[in-house]
Amino acid sequence: MRIAIVGAGSLGSVFGGVLASGGSEVFLLSRSQPYIDQVTQSGLILLEDSGLRTTYPKVTSDASSVGPVDLVIVLVKSFDTRDAMENASALVGPSTTVLSLQNGLGNEEILAELFGTARLLYGRTFVGGDAISLGKVTAGLAGKLTIIGEPDGRASSRAGDVAHVFNSAGLLTQISENISGVIWNKLLVNVATGALAGVTRLTYGYLYELPVLAETAIAAVNEGISVARAIGVKLISEDAEEIWHSAGRGQPLSFRTSIFQSLERKAKTEIDFINGALVRMGEKVGVATPVNRTLVACIKGLEFSASVG
Repeated sequence: MRIAIVGAGSLGSVFGGVLASGGSEVFLLSRSQPYIDQVTQSGLILLEDSGLRTTYPKVTSDASSVGPVDLVIVLVKSFDTRDAMENASALVGPSTTVLSLQNGLGNEEILAELFGTARLLYGRTFVGGDAISLGKVTAGLAGKLTIIGEPDGRASSRAGDVAHVFNSAGLLTQISENISGVIWNKLLVNVATGALAGVTRLTYGYLYELPVLAETAIAAVNEGISVARAIGVKLISEDAEEIWHSAGRGQPLSFRTSIFQSLERKAKTEIDFINGALVRMGEKVGVATPVNRTLVACIKGLEFSASVG
């Protein structure tokens, strides 16, 4: 399968490396020339529980040089989705499937505006990626599911084809008839750990050590469960404590959440699409979200501090 991954960050690198190792023709789209040069010259190195794996996806900044592919996987930060995909539109041909595996809410709606719902597969992944250095990424793969599905929940051959390619490469993948519930449960996983890790600067090895953090995380998740119920989403799980623990399961102790990684780089985070999305939806349906509102404020403060410091 010809696969293009838009967004060669930590997670995009993991997917690109694993799928290239599995035999697919993989193109990683990156805006970073140093990254492109490093991976082109030395390969993309994945650090897994079993050791180092060097992989060889193709890397470019020019979507037009790649042309239409079978599958586009979108893994840019949510605030970049529209611009990135407008610039990568040359990847999308008459038979191309577009799959978002991004965090947060709202990405599928943007992609539907750009390419039409008929081209889209929805999905979420619990695989983790944490960049160690240029072209070298810690890959959290063990027991971590990727779940995909048609927007309307029907069975389809294209979802089966994508799942087969992913599974054959070593990405544990299932097809869901309730992909909206999957998207919301992944949101709740991100709500549980993302902002808390960013505020405390704690990796997973320490994040789970303090009971007060567990209490805060579970309270934030319960707010999200209340919002989901209010808007009629059928969640896969409503066990807030299990959602909190599931986030860290199978990840290395050194793993940093995406929000943590962004703050370390003094870059913009996805807080508006994760905890912030819950706050906005809660306002619409009359559900109070004070814990999530506080977490958003803390991350916003850290972003501002980095911009003026």
